[in-house]
Amino acid sequence: MSGDTLREEQAIRRTTDHLVQVFAGTHSAEHVESVMQAAYRRFDGLPVRDFVPVMVERIARGELTARVEAPAPTESAPTESAPAESAPAKPAPAEAAPAKAAAPTDAAPSGKPADVRPETTTAVAQPAAVLARMPSRKVLLPIGLGVAVVVVAAVVVVNLGKPEAPPPPPPLTVVRGVIGSEKTAFFEDPQVVRAFADKGVKVEIESAGSRQIATSVDLSRFDFAFPSSAPAGEFIQRKRKVSTKYTPFSSPMAIATFQPIADLLTKAGVVKQGPVPTFNIGRYLELVTTDTKWDQLTGNSDYRVDKNVLISTTDPRTSNSAAMYLAITSYVANGSKVVHGATAEKNVLPLVTQLFTSQGYTDNTSEGPFNEYLTVGMGPSPMVWIYEAQFVDAVTRGQIKPGMVLMYPSPTVMSKHTLVPLNASGDRVGRLLSTDSQLQRLAAEHGFRSADAADFAKVAADHQVSVATDLIDVVDIPSYDTLEHLLDSVGKSYG
Repeated sequence: MSGDTLREEQAIRRTTDHLVQVFAGTHSAEHVESVMQAAYRRFDGLPVRDFVPVMVERIARGELTARVEAPAPTESAPTESAPAESAPAKPAPAEAAPAKAAAPTDAAPSGKPADVRPETTTAVAQPAAVLARMPSRKVLLPIGLGVAVVVVAAVVVVNLGKPEAPPPPPPLTVVRGVIGSEKTAFFEDPQVVRAFADKGVKVEIESAGSRQIATSVDLSRFDFAFPSSAPAGEFIQRKRKVSTKYTPFSSPMAIATFQPIADLLTKAGVVKQGPVPTFNIGRYLELVTTDTKWDQLTGNSDYRVDKNVLISTTDPRTSNSAAMYLAITSYVANGSKVVHGATAEKNVLPLVTQLFTSQGYTDNTSEGPFNEYLTVGMGPSPMVWIYEAQFVDAVTRGQIKPGMVLMYPSPTVMSKHTLVPLNASGDRVGRLLSTDSQLQRLAAEHGFRSADAADFAKVAADHQVSVATDLIDVVDIPSYDTLEHLLDSVGKSYG
């Protein structure tokens, strides 16, 4: 089953659960599920699937609501009985058909007229019934007009029997944004698309490395920029002269690895086991500076390869996650102090440069190395530098296999996803992401830590993923200018 199919079916399941709660007082859970599945089957075979969950919910909600709101029997005003000598006119065949269609299901057996009392006659049955009771001597309508009345009565009966069509959705305002790739799955989630649509917004996105967004992407084409760090957001604010920013969610940096690697590094004193494994950056840098290879580690029987012990990252020239890696390693290399000033930059530069150039090729965005981790295994990349949100999101989508492990670097940094609005439409998206409870909950389902910590904790508990509940060993990021100096210097070493 593809990832898109899995996400679609999960969206249908969540929508079904929601409608079961909404209609709990009027429909059984089994009936709601049956209506949802029937609506879902209407879209079998369609190649474009982006809005299928949205349309399925609309159809199912319309049918369920129509049944709840169907007009109940109402009292009708009693009609004068015809004089005894005036026999009621026999209804024409054209009249009889709609009246019969509208008759209640508990009508009398065939051949015996049902006892229809005026006070229980429904609005649906009234037009034909009233015509049937009119005295024949007073029906002096021309033939053409009589036929017209019968047709109108039939139309009324038929139309009143149909559920009212749901109102058309309001026109959507299209808002375009450029985002860090790690948020792509969130914005493409059908639940998120529907949540925005309910607010009258359709968000169209393009993804890029966060540093690319800040330095080289043409932002004039977009309504908002949404990089993955505060420094990148700060630079965009400066460049575009924007005073407003939103930080709707954040994610600590983490390391995706495999159990044999975690066990091996535990013996080497790099990893400390616990409720969640922690990765000692100081001890790791000692292995890097001594050019230690995997097959030189004591007790290594699972990953005997002649490669340096290194974490795989993204390209520091384009990606925010690589910049966060540089921020942490430079902090430790600088004697556990945030790097500031030319002297400190010069002292840490040789080591942090080695951390990147020794890797060889690196991807522009964090999506690339993490997808390789999920699909290829520990052969090419035994340790991958990621956002915590990526791992949690992969757990919720069933992509994490047995033996895959999440570790937290010690120290770590919080990557604050910062949205910079470039106009009023972009500001609207920033406000919705920051204040709408449904969007905040959905962000947590994609692994992001939002304003309500309980949302993230519930997602982790529901999916049994071990995460750091109290992040204590968190350090500050260097200023934007210092970080840029270091990144530019590392970039020049690539040639």
